[in-house]
Amino acid sequence: MLHIVNKSPFQTTSLDSCLRMAQPGHALLLTEDGIYAATVGSAAESQMRRACACLKVYALEPDLDARGMTAKLIDGVTLVDYAGFVDLTVKYRTSHSWL
Repeated sequence: MLHIVNKSPFQTTSLDSCLRMAQPGHALLLTEDGIYAATVGSAAESQMRRACACLKVYALEPDLDARGMTAKLIDGVTLVDYAGFVDLTVKYRTSHSWL
């Protein structure tokens, strides 16, 4: 399953809910303000590092670039472009957007 989080972890509990339900082998894609969870120094950094141990974690590169956060990406998170986003939706036949 592909889990998609687009909300900042500092504004909603979407990421927390997602990580409670995600299972090993699932993937997590962070988009829009959700990318802040995958940055060095964020309050969610340790939570994301733990998630990287059992999930494949991706972040949408154009959203990181737009927010000036690309250089702060934590290790273990893979950047994808829009074509990569599409590839993930094909690879993981089921997806869930956490609102």
